[in-house]
Amino acid sequence: MSEAQHSGGSGGDIDLSQFYQIFFEEAGENLDLMEQMLLNLNVEAADDEELNAIFRCAHSIKGGAATFGFADVAELTHQMESLLDKLRRHELKPTPPMVDVLLESADALRGLLAIHQGQGGEPPPTASLVSRIRDLAQGGNAGVSAPTPAPVATATVVATDPVVEVQIAPPPAPTQGVSGMPQASAVGAVRKLEVRIGPMDKPEQADAVQDLFRDIPGLGTIQGLTSDRADYKVFAIETTSTDEDLLDLFVFHVAKEQVHIQEAQASSSQAAAAPVAAPEQDLGFGFFPDAPGLPSAKPQPPAVAAAAPAVVAPKAPEHVAQPAAAPKVGAQVNAEASTIRVAISKVDQLINLVGELVITQAMLAQNSSTLDPVQNQQLMSGLADLDRNTRDLQESVMSIRMIPMSVVFSRFPRMLRDLAGKLGKKVELVTMGEATELDKGLVEKITDPLTHLVRNSCDHGIEMPEERIAKGKPPNGTITLSASHQGGSIMIEVRDDGKGMSREKILSKAKERGLDVNDQMSDQEVWQLIFAPGFSTADVVTDVSGRGVGMDVVKRNISSMNGTVEIDSAEGYGMRVSVRLPLTLAIMDGMSVGVGEEVYILPLSSVVESFQVKGDEVNTVGQGAQLVKVRDEYMPVIGLEKVFQVPRFDFDKSSNIMVVVEAEGSRVALLVDELLGQQQVVVKNLESNYRKVPNVSGATILGDGKVALILDTAALVRRSRH
Repeated sequence: MSEAQHSGGSGGDIDLSQFYQIFFEEAGENLDLMEQMLLNLNVEAADDEELNAIFRCAHSIKGGAATFGFADVAELTHQMESLLDKLRRHELKPTPPMVDVLLESADALRGLLAIHQGQGGEPPPTASLVSRIRDLAQGGNAGVSAPTPAPVATATVVATDPVVEVQIAPPPAPTQGVSGMPQASAVGAVRKLEVRIGPMDKPEQADAVQDLFRDIPGLGTIQGLTSDRADYKVFAIETTSTDEDLLDLFVFHVAKEQVHIQEAQASSSQAAAAPVAAPEQDLGFGFFPDAPGLPSAKPQPPAVAAAAPAVVAPKAPEHVAQPAAAPKVGAQVNAEASTIRVAISKVDQLINLVGELVITQAMLAQNSSTLDPVQNQQLMSGLADLDRNTRDLQESVMSIRMIPMSVVFSRFPRMLRDLAGKLGKKVELVTMGEATELDKGLVEKITDPLTHLVRNSCDHGIEMPEERIAKGKPPNGTITLSASHQGGSIMIEVRDDGKGMSREKILSKAKERGLDVNDQMSDQEVWQLIFAPGFSTADVVTDVSGRGVGMDVVKRNISSMNGTVEIDSAEGYGMRVSVRLPLTLAIMDGMSVGVGEEVYILPLSSVVESFQVKGDEVNTVGQGAQLVKVRDEYMPVIGLEKVFQVPRFDFDKSSNIMVVVEAEGSRVALLVDELLGQQQVVVKNLESNYRKVPNVSGATILGDGKVALILDTAALVRRSRH
């Protein structure tokens, strides 16, 4: 469709390009929802509501694509819609090949939409998909002629299903369409209509309506008729679509109140007498409430019939939704109005501004600390309110970026289904804690490492079905993805009940590669060997993954997010990979400590306690390591003065305060000079602005304008182990 046609052919009054992005976003959401429902579909006992919901997704995408002139998308979704319509009306029974071809079609649609968005690339081939869908759609109708209703066959199919009961009854009375004309009650029947469009300032506006029938295969036929008025256009249309479906397509080219639809046998005088105005309750004028492509669009009968003749049931079953009443449209608008789409760049800018506000507030608080609170009571009260409001604002803004882990987990069912089918394995995916929220920036970065871990579990963890049965295991392997909050961090685990890792095999491979290993190493130290670059225990390197191949990249990516990764495995029983990440990378609560003239920030979520210590309470053991006894527990001591080589000018002063921090399940005591207080700090990435510094996770700007380093407590804990 040309650009002029895109603009609706209405003299430039409506420019559809402004709605493109909305359509692309909604089409993506519908494809994700369709894929999720297809993966969860039980082909042995498919639920009618699920089939209806899948059909509605395809219908919404097709309607939007047809409106914007994306003929390739409309054609493919039309074929999908035809197959899904037969499934939901029980003319066909769902089969795994049908699910496969629908999933492949969803992938192809993503590629086509990406090209229409200007992202480049080669258009995915769709001819074979269209052919396969047609074959599957026709396979259930062999030998059935179109004009003959088949109530017995329909009743037989439904009667065998204990969940859905459909009673064959006389057709209901015709319902009034939006234009006031009766609508056909039988789904899929060919209808002969006479459509009058007008009055119009420019009669050529209606030409775009004819283009729709040319660009959308299967929509029907249209022929121009003689009109008694110059500002009206009259068309004879044969179609299977309902009045509401047609109005959905026409509304971007001509106003809804300009369209008058009636059955073809009605006289022209009746057509002229058709009401011009839309019903009073249609407050949205049909422009947005029922716009094609809307994810929450109400259930509709199929807009386009299948290429093959369809069996027409005497009555549409109850699970085939009829055009909804007007009050539902209003409710739909209210539901949509409860959310708003905002560009991520705007949210990031807002967070940066709040970060600067936090720094300014800290500066004001520090400068006011020397003032007399009695003489400046009103100022102190205002600063206290500013402190409280700044913290509330920061928490509200940060919550905008928080996204549930279900966004990450939702991509794995499809991936596992395809991978298990390729490997000939049976794998079930269990997800837990999908509602756990994580910062959007971290969600985007954690997806690739998790994908690699899940693929590894499927490829090299889960055994073949016969091998599992021989070991006394169920033939279906299980991969579990879980997410949970632990303190100021989020813990993500990937577990499988496969064969686990072999300690002897890993040590043997490590010795072959010349790594510094010995048989006395603990299990945890042995498992960490697989993070060595290029390390793999796989006997045969597949095109899927190799245990260890790329694991160094996984660890590097997680470390770049200030996260940690741990492995636990039991040979023959499975393995678990635990990834711990901070909740957000932008603003955090910290405890500032002083060492000499330097100030360091400890993440408050890692701080356990602090206490004053005497020199004789610290014991020195082998190789100069120090321990301190805290309530019958000996804890490693780390002197920050030595770690960061802090120059000391006050020689008479010594560090005598211990701050106990916890990370990765272990505790250490940090030796500092003084505790300066607790405050909110804006985390700045040190690596991108300078370079990576050992034992430091980032930096922040203090109230006096100085830069303070934020310590990496996990790295300090690991340092104590060595």
